[in-house]
Amino acid sequence: MIRLIACDLDGTLMGEGQRITPAVRAAVAEAQAAGVQVTVATGRMFAATVPFARELGITAPLICYQGGWIQAPDDPQPRFRRTLPRPIAGRVLEASARLGWHTVLYADGRIFLRELQESPAFYDALLGEDWAIVEGWETVLRRHQVDKVLFVAEAEAIPAMEAQLRRWVGEAATVVRSHARFVEVVPAGVDKGRGLAWLAASLNIPREAVMAIGDRENDLPMLRWAGLGVAMGNAPAQVKAAADWIAPPVEADGAAVAIRRVLQEGEDVRADTSLP
Repeated sequence: MIRLIACDLDGTLMGEGQRITPAVRAAVAEAQAAGVQVTVATGRMFAATVPFARELGITAPLICYQGGWIQAPDDPQPRFRRTLPRPIAGRVLEASARLGWHTVLYADGRIFLRELQESPAFYDALLGEDWAIVEGWETVLRRHQVDKVLFVAEAEAIPAMEAQLRRWVGEAATVVRSHARFVEVVPAGVDKGRGLAWLAASLNIPREAVMAIGDRENDLPMLRWAGLGVAMGNAPAQVKAAADWIAPPVEADGAAVAIRRVLQEGEDVRADTSLP
């Protein structure tokens, strides 16, 4: 029986309009009323995730920063946090600056930028509202612990940037594509799968009793780790290939369909390869 459900946020619980539909809210409420714990697993910072968790009535610890920060909505401090070593962050920031990349630095629950290359609404909606413009990275690195470095570009440029980042960091950090226009550098050993495993262990819930739902490459580790991995219908082929189920797309409330079917059919659904 599923006892913990971890849902990606963007592209899974909500679409491009940043709106959680009544069907998704109702399905999450039904799961929690049935005794199933529900969490959000996202690349977003904690402060930008909490409002969505409160909208859904989620009280379980949230998996943020791709698994590098785990904190319950009402906790004063994270229960788990792993940061990017300053030398690694500095190397990435220096190299990317030489190439003029659009860089976003996350540190101690805040967002720092050198300049705005998008509208303020873009940053508020997709990254978080607590951002500030700084003249240089040195002061930020000296005063703060870095959670991740994110790069924004047009979708067609992201694969080459991802490959370059991997060459820069090697095994010292993890590089992950989290959005059509985002690629990130996070601490080594950080991903949603490890974050979900940590949370499940802290809640004394076995792997086979965990379901994960996601739509992007950064969701692959948790889809593979969970006892039941569900890919959204809007996910790319490689994400669908790694899943036990294929849910309807986000526009058709696929996450709600998956949650409800698990509640109704329990273990029997594991034999299915797709959801209607």
